[in-house]
Amino acid sequence: MRKLLALATATAALLTTAAVPAYADTAFDVLVFSKTAGFRHDAIPAGITAIQQLGAANGFTVTATEDAAAFTTANLAQYEAVVFLSTTGDVLDAAQQTAFESYIRGGGGYVGVHAAADTEYDWPFYGDLVGAWFASHPAIQQATLRVEDRTHPATAHLGATWVRTDELYNYRTNPRATAHVLATLDETTYSGGTMGADHPFAWCKTIQSGRSFYTGAGHTQESYSDSAFRAHLLGGIRYAGGKAAADCSPGSVVPTGRVEAESYTSQSGVQIVGDGAAHGGNRVGYIDNGDWVGYSGVNVSGKTGFTARVASGGAGGSIQIRSGSATGPLLGTLPVANTGGYGTFVDVSTALSSSSGPLFLVFVGTGSGGLFDVDDFALTGGSTPPATNLALNKTATADSQCAATEGPAKAVNGTVNGGNADKWCSLGASKWWRVDLGASVSVGRVVIRHAGAGGENTAFNTRDFDVQTSTDGNTWTTVSQVRGNTANVTTTTFGPAGVRYLRVNVIAPTNNADTAARLYEVEAYAV
Repeated sequence: MRKLLALATATAALLTTAAVPAYADTAFDVLVFSKTAGFRHDAIPAGITAIQQLGAANGFTVTATEDAAAFTTANLAQYEAVVFLSTTGDVLDAAQQTAFESYIRGGGGYVGVHAAADTEYDWPFYGDLVGAWFASHPAIQQATLRVEDRTHPATAHLGATWVRTDELYNYRTNPRATAHVLATLDETTYSGGTMGADHPFAWCKTIQSGRSFYTGAGHTQESYSDSAFRAHLLGGIRYAGGKAAADCSPGSVVPTGRVEAESYTSQSGVQIVGDGAAHGGNRVGYIDNGDWVGYSGVNVSGKTGFTARVASGGAGGSIQIRSGSATGPLLGTLPVANTGGYGTFVDVSTALSSSSGPLFLVFVGTGSGGLFDVDDFALTGGSTPPATNLALNKTATADSQCAATEGPAKAVNGTVNGGNADKWCSLGASKWWRVDLGASVSVGRVVIRHAGAGGENTAFNTRDFDVQTSTDGNTWTTVSQVRGNTANVTTTTFGPAGVRYLRVNVIAPTNNADTAARLYEVEAYAV
């Protein structure tokens, strides 16, 4: 039924069929696409065979192909889900991309396996769909994953941790802002991780009516005979195919001015815990007496108050706010009582004495089994953030411009007059704008003034975009992924860092059918 290419399945005899729960779903159809334009994984045949076996046991038909001609509107309509099985490079032409995007937005399902993140780097929609693109990987080795969501069909069979051997990807950006993270890598359990304390490994999301699931696993042939991975893959296919419900909305956004507790740069004793009720989807937990966390990018200079969002179902305790180190000067102590449960968050505050240097939080208590959890915090008081716009009149460039009067320099000239007189505009296929700040300077806040701020219809406000920073203009760090914006002005705050270049990548230019991107002013501040 609907076979585009009958691939050889001689590997089936070499693949041990592991026990995976079977589901009585209504019949559905899955397209497995494994075209490669770059590195080719030798596990692809084993992956196809495994998915065929899962389909036979769970009531879905599998069509395997490497022919991109399958990506037409009429043909894709036959399938509930499309699996990109370790695809690499540019695998679809423009017409095929259009058909696939329409398929997803109209309610189709996508499953990305391993090198699916090493695919179509110049196609913004695909970057949004897969969630994050591949950056690098260390040697194949064993690592521990921490399972954040044990209700999603792809991870419900797992315990709190999952130990596996695979090729462990680092990603160019963290997908957490736009995706629901299912499992993260614990970088303390292996070597070569570059993403720090929050290293997503598997996630899901929705794009309009469509569903997306991605897993970083699946590099090795052995993966496809492993029962835990096969169940993981099956759960992702069932979700993408619309046969298993799941909440794949991102964690709630951290309020402006707050610092996520799990964004620490050093720690002792604590663990990151996934929690849909926590801002950003995570909190710092497993806190015992004497544990601590440090934040090298958060300076206490001039701050007079500290507020933390906490929850406790245990004995409670206190937070010591210190500067410089975990044994540095004590600036204040914040009592934390039992809040009625670890799902009940409250804000607690204390005053701080004057000091300077990076922030450290030390946890104190006498109970056992965990004192409390910390979601996020804010430092208050001190001087008003500097008013110096570091981007003002600096050299700006862009992919293109709509007219001679709408060049990239208009977005850093310090004025917003409205109409076509004072904005950068682009109709390019890949819409980006960047500014060279002239030298590496500390930046922690970016303000963007959109069409509505310049007097145009607010439907032209930039809907989906990424804010990125760089020290050399080549390697970029995404500090914010904004989706569904309707505001005239957006503000991105992040831990102050040395920045030479600032870039805005526009994913969806407007909230209507207009295809032109518009930025009226982009401002950069130290804090």
